[in-house]
This record gives sequence, C-alpha cells and structure tokens, in this order.
Amino acid sequence: MQGATLSKLLFRANLGSVRQPDVLFVGSYPPRECGIATFTEDIRAAYDGLDSARSDVIAINDPGKSYRYAPFVCGEICRDDRQSYLKAARLANEHPAHVINIQHEYGLFGGDRGDYLLDFLGELRKPVILTMHTTLPNPDARMRFVTRELCNRSDAVIVLAYAGRRILEERYGIDSRKVEVVLHGVPDVPLRRSHHFKRRLGLENKTVLATFGLLSRGKGIEYVIEALPEIFRRHPDAHYLLLGETHPEVRKHEGESYRQSLLDRVDELGLRERVTFQDHYMQDDEVVGYLEATDIYLSPSLDPDQIVSGTLSYAVACGRVVIATESIYAKELLADGRGITVPFRDARSLSSAVNAVLGDAHARASLETAAYRYGRSMSWPKVARAYEDVFCDAMLRRETARAHQLSTLESAASKLWGEALQRQTSSLAASLSETSSSK
Repeated sequence: MQGATLSKLLFRANLGSVRQPDVLFVGSYPPRECGIATFTEDIRAAYDGLDSARSDVIAINDPGKSYRYAPFVCGEICRDDRQSYLKAARLANEHPAHVINIQHEYGLFGGDRGDYLLDFLGELRKPVILTMHTTLPNPDARMRFVTRELCNRSDAVIVLAYAGRRILEERYGIDSRKVEVVLHGVPDVPLRRSHHFKRRLGLENKTVLATFGLLSRGKGIEYVIEALPEIFRRHPDAHYLLLGETHPEVRKHEGESYRQSLLDRVDELGLRERVTFQDHYMQDDEVVGYLEATDIYLSPSLDPDQIVSGTLSYAVACGRVVIATESIYAKELLADGRGITVPFRDARSLSSAVNAVLGDAHARASLETAAYRYGRSMSWPKVARAYEDVFCDAMLRRETARAHQLSTLESAASKLWGEALQRQTSSLAASLSETSSSK
C-alpha cells in the first residue's frame, strides 16, 4: 500500500497537478447485456466518482449488432472485424487518456481464443492494464500462448481472486509481481434484515431463496429445482425466486429451451405456486433490492473452474447466507465461515444445507455477519482506489524504464563520442609527428 501511495504521489508530481490518471476503458458496455458490460459500467462510474478523472470507453460489439451508446463511448470494436482493432488502437493513442484498461473475457474478442486483441495491444503506445475475468487452470497450448502474450504485452494484470494470480504464475509462467488482485466490486449497502424488503415485493411472511443472473445450462438451476420439494416439506413458508433473462448468446442458439425445461419440471413437481421466474435483464439497484429480500442465496453453477462471479459477490456484500457449489471462486470467497459450499450436481446436498441453515438461527446470523464484513473490502469506491493504485504504479514503471533507456542511450552516445574524439586526436597527433619528422 505504501508503494502504491508513493506511485500516485510521483505520478502526480510528474503530471504537475493533483488529478488522478484519465483512463480509456475497453470492454463491452450497456446497453449491451452481459456481465462484462455491467462491470465496465460500474468500474468506470466508481473511478470517475473518486476525484477529477475523466474516462471514456471503447465498446466491444458482438457480431452484427450495434448499440446506441452514451456520449463517452468514443469508439467501437466489432468483435470479428480485425481491422477495427487497429483503428481502435490508433484512436486510443490519440486519445488524451493516460492509461488503457481492458476488461478481458476470451469470448468477448475475435479470433482464436480472442487473439485479435493482440493486434490492438501491438499498436498501443500507452500503458495498458489488463483485467482478466477468466483464468483457466488447465489451458490448451493455444490458450496458454494467447494468455501469455496478452499478459506480456500489458504493463500490469488485474485478477479478481487470489487463485487467479496463482494460476497465472503456476500454469502460464507469468511473473506474479506483475499481477495485482483487486476483488470484484460491489454496492455499498447497509446490513439490514429482509422483512421490509419482502413486504415491498409481496413476499411478506415468506422464507426467500433466490438465484439471479443471465440464465444458461451451466448455471445448474435444475439441481435447485430438484432440491425444492425437500426444502418446502421442512419449511412450508419457503419460496424460490429465479431472477434474470436467458443469456443473449444462449437465446440466439437455442431460444428459451432451458428456461422452458425448468418451468416444465416445476409443474411436474407441483411447485408453480412457490417458484417465481423473473424473465428480464436486471440492473444493479434491482438486484440489490431482491437480495435485501432474500434469506438464502443459491449458486448451483456447474463450472468448477469459475474464477469470479458477480452474483456471488453481490450476495456476500448484502450480508446474505450464500450456499454455492464448490468452484474455485466460491471456495475462496466463502472461506472462513462466510458461506457454505456443496458438491456439484447434488440436489440432496443443496437441500440439506438449506434446511440446516434455516434450522439454526445462530449459524445463520454468524454466516451473514462474516459475509457482510468481508464484503466491506469489496465496495466499488475501494475497488476504484485499488485500480488507481495499479494505474499509477504501471505508469511510473513505464516512465522509469523510459528514463533508464534514455540514460543508457546517452551514456552509450557519450562513450562513442569520446572514443571518436580520442581516435581523431590520436590521428591528428600522428599526422603532426609525421610532418615534423619529414622536415
């Protein structure tokens, strides 16, 4: 922390003002509906809210799509158009921003494993910080190559979990000193009981279980559905909320078949009156409103390599009991009594965990308090300050390297000049000596 503070002071001294670095963010952006778009919007707003920064955005568009962006979206990259990456790099170089921050997810960028982004990085002439939302622990050769190149061409790399830094070091050979851990940002909300919020949603006198986020088969919701009969048998007041629309990319390829299969199973089990599906994209304030009405948040993801989850992070920030399958991120986030992890694809374990928590008020209160306390370190203003530290440190390192390079060139030039003068002097002396001898 002291090093980061020193970096900021030195940066500001060089800049000649008290301003923080201006940033050009690169990532998907609303109104596009995806997790990275929401994250880019949130980190930009939080960063600009710190002091006096002015940040803009280069937005990534999915194939065949265009959006009506806010005025600060100053450029666009079409995912599968390689030339648009070079055009965006030229724009970034000419932009007044001091630093570039790329919000990275492999599927967000075109090419093999998103390698079109390497073209963009190769043309940039400014410090680049790469935020990696996915770090897979078992990459194939191509993914390992692309990831290493992305990291090597960046001045610093941000990951959203400590496991991410270990994976980059151990599986990709990235110097861990280049990698900073900045946790997923969350809203700064007070810890409050759910009764008032339940009344607003018409759920008073209910024990509310919830899952939210963009829907796809990898979410594992079918295992929650199978767990519900046993939970409802033990807790007749329980109600389950499934919140969020189907992921746009999933809907493009298979329509609403997954959602329909869940609805069909709910009907087969006779649970329609006790399960609510909300089918629309949820903004942050709506997510928080539902979480504040929630007693237990369920995350039954089927992906053991999941390295970050905004939904889990938000639930922890709201001080809710979280029961999640044991992904890399869940095991880290919910450690030390901050939540409960259960095996994958195991409805019985889910129902047992829910029933155990609902049957033990002391354990429930302990989980809520531990989660909320940890969530305080993840509020968006704190995350934005951490980003500022990384930006300043990366800029200082680049300036130091440039100064060292100039000093080395000056030393080499001085040495060459001195050697040339010495040779010229020696030659002149030899010539004078020969002239004197001939006389």
